[in-house]
Amino acid sequence: MSDTHDIETPAGAVCRDDPKVRQCLRCHADFKSQWAGERICARCKSTNTWRSGVPVRASSANGKR
Repeated sequence: MSDTHDIETPAGAVCRDDPKVRQCLRCHADFKSQWAGERICARCKSTNTWRSGVPVRASSANGKR
């Protein structure tokens, strides 16, 4: 019986948790994320708004609500 941790990754396959450049969901700047779920850059995370947990109001494409 094989342990699931022994499964080999095919050559050339990309691990989803590899650090890579992504676009921040708040400011749209490119940043190097450390894992697949990191989608907010460090600059945005350091703002008082982000740290206080205040939700960002969504805007529509034409700027009107």
